[in-house]
Amino acid sequence: MGVWIFVLIVVAVVALVGLAMAINIVRQYEKGVLFRFGRLIGTREPGLRLIVPFVDVLHRVSLRIVTMPIQSQGIITRDNVSVDVSAVAYFRVVDAVKSVIAVENVEAAINQIAQTTLRKVVGQHTLDETLSETDRINIDIREILDITTTDWGVEVTLVELKDIQLPDSMKRAMARQAEAEREKRAKIISAEGESMAAAALGDASDIMMAHPLALQLRNLQSLVEIGVDKNSTVVFPAPLMSTIGELGTFLARETAAAQQGNAPVDLGKATAVPLLTNGSAKSP
Repeated sequence: MGVWIFVLIVVAVVALVGLAMAINIVRQYEKGVLFRFGRLIGTREPGLRLIVPFVDVLHRVSLRIVTMPIQSQGIITRDNVSVDVSAVAYFRVVDAVKSVIAVENVEAAINQIAQTTLRKVVGQHTLDETLSETDRINIDIREILDITTTDWGVEVTLVELKDIQLPDSMKRAMARQAEAEREKRAKIISAEGESMAAAALGDASDIMMAHPLALQLRNLQSLVEIGVDKNSTVVFPAPLMSTIGELGTFLARETAAAQQGNAPVDLGKATAVPLLTNGSAKSP
């Protein structure tokens, strides 16, 4: 009797273990690949799945996007500059069967091919292109990876250069280059300003030639600016004296014409300004 009880217990335990091995749960973001005696049977969708213990083997394959960092690579660019470049790649499995049958370890395989592709693509560009055309380099790397990983049932969705480390000597050279470029721009801007100022002065001189009194008005303005700080020194430009003389001559002619025409003339105002003739002043 005791032997039968022992046998029943053993059978129950084996049944429970077999049932536990037969029950498999495939998560929503996974797909199951079923093998029976080492032969591919098919795939299993997410949910509760039963398999034959010791006969079937179910591989679960994640279909989520995987983020894989690409470690820094020492690369020599096309213009013989040594740089350290690191990147990051994003990929996902699109064919669960191929990802299990075609390659032993998908993530390790993609990591290695991504490193070699990164070295190959960056090595075909100059340093300036590597720094300024990262978008094109990212696209080139992704396209090359896609060609290789398609047979593995994997799609590379994105590749981005993460960091570019330059030698200290190259950093100093680039700093000097940037400083020289800024100095060049400053000199060009200064020269353009001088050219515009010269053109404006030329236009102003043409206007003053056409209107002589404009120059005298400018002289008077200069005198006002000089006298702002209560200077005791007064400067009379030579053209100003000739202008005063011309103004006095003009007023004299107007007074004479008014007297001949018997027109009323305010002599007090007409003679209020001193007249300069031949360099001497005359008063009424």
